[in-house]
Amino acid sequence: MKITALLKMVPMLVVMGTIFYLSSQSFSNTPLPFPGFDKIVHITIYAVLGATVLFAQSSETREKTLKSVVWVVAIATLYGLSDEFHQSFVPGRSPDVLDVLADSVGAVLICIIWYCIRRFNS
Repeated sequence: MKITALLKMVPMLVVMGTIFYLSSQSFSNTPLPFPGFDKIVHITIYAVLGATVLFAQSSETREKTLKSVVWVVAIATLYGLSDEFHQSFVPGRSPDVLDVLADSVGAVLICIIWYCIRRFNS
């Protein structure tokens, strides 16, 4: 594997590490600004993760749109599942299937945006 391919993975790993760190924090007494705010946060963070997964992909993979989208959504969803599992061990936190769904929505949204930008620029 080329060094440039490894370096392109750094942003993805930083985002994953940030998610892991934030998931390790206990926010049990923190009030939400409005109902559903946590889902918006999940969608946003996992859209960022999806963007970094797109960035880390080779140009050959990105040329195959469906393959690229499948990878982005699969990685984000699997990381979301592992994140919820991790939260089950954090005091004051609990796993939530709707959080995983929000994570997947974030990945899908960034793929839609990416696809639209590609179509517009070609």
